Amino acid sequence: MIELTSLSSYEDELGNRIESPTVFEKNIKIKIRGKNNRVLVDPEARIGRLDLVFDCDNGTLVIGPSKKNGWQLNIRIGQDATVSIGRDLTTTARALVSAVEGVSVSFGDDVMIASGNQFRADDGHPIFDVRSGKRINPAKDITVGNHVWIGAQATLLAGATIGDGSVIGYRSLVTGKIPNNVIAAGTPARVLRKNIAWERPHLSFHKPPYKPDASTVTKSEAYWNETAEEQEHAAIEIPQVHNQRPKNLIQRAAAKLGSTRNG
Repeated sequence: MIELTSLSSYEDELGNRIESPTVFEKNIKIKIRGKNNRVLVDPEARIGRLDLVFDCDNGTLVIGPSKKNGWQLNIRIGQDATVSIGRDLTTTARALVSAVEGVSVSFGDDVMIASGNQFRADDGHPIFDVRSGKRINPAKDITVGNHVWIGAQATLLAGATIGDGSVIGYRSLVTGKIPNNVIAAGTPARVLRKNIAWERPHLSFHKPPYKPDASTVTKSEAYWNETAEEQEHAAIEIPQVHNQRPKNLIQRAAAKLGSTRNG
């Protein structure tokens, strides 16, 4: 097993590669047990704390740029799995991310994560049907759209998808598809209110001390959208997540990996 305590450009004989123009030396723990794993770090990335484990082969972590305080993440990546972090993601405390068996966990741009949060695309252990022997808890992708606020202690499980501009309430459990610009909460999470928009200024940290309407904040105009009509019944419909950033990050990463392998 390879153990690293800094994040910088690195390559070994097993094909594991880190491409990071910036050297991060504080609060970094990386363990690599497999081969052909990749970490691609944007030159403008900011990292507060990273605990990263590659358990198998062909895993990928893509870290996007940020102008905000560095995030804190505990990430586990299994065989052929990918975790991608969009622009300006923030966390209040360290969050857990797990992806195995070829699935992906993708975070869009301007995602705000509170504390005590988990993003588990897998259950960690297999469960089988006694009669058929078939697996009944497969790993599934998790997709978090752009400008999404994940409340404290909320958890996203395999198959969770959240549309742009939405808010997930305190201690909620997301197992399915949540549309854009809604407040969703509960276990499992369900839509409580549609056609909402949220902004980052804290109620007490940022002036004015009272914020009765949108005139008191600078609006993120791109995310002030009505909830799409076809997503009205979140438990039934399959909403489209207007989230291009994670895909772009993965495409860029794939192109870069291809060029390094061909070279």
